[in-house]
Amino acid sequence: QVQLVESGGGLVQAGDSLQLSCVASGRSFSDYQVGWFRQAPGKEHEFVAVINRGGRLYADSVKGRCTISRDNAKNTAHLRIDSVQPEDTAVYFCAGRLSQDPLGAHEPDNYDGWGQGTQGPVSP
Repeated sequence: QVQLVESGGGLVQAGDSLQLSCVASGRSFSDYQVGWFRQAPGKEHEFVAVINRGGRLYADSVKGRCTISRDNAKNTAHLRIDSVQPEDTAVYFCAGRLSQDPLGAHEPDNYDGWGQGTQGPVSP
């Protein structure tokens, strides 16, 4: 099982960029598809982006201003959202899925391990 720890986020002005990181330990990180989800108060987990051996997928809400990346040698994944908007405010989670199948990548229940979450952009 993979263990994940997110960091980053916090105070971000509207229009600026949000940068989050996820560090993995445990089972081989490269075996995992890595997804980012977010959860706003009172709402369900929302898919943001995923990266696997086949490429990257983004939610429509962030497409064009979001970049997901990973460095398997460092067991890390990153999420960057540019032009942050108030609706981007949420707790952000990274998750690992021991499958490279892109089908179902947007479904939280398909993931095998989760980080504890990190607060996304909060306007000062």
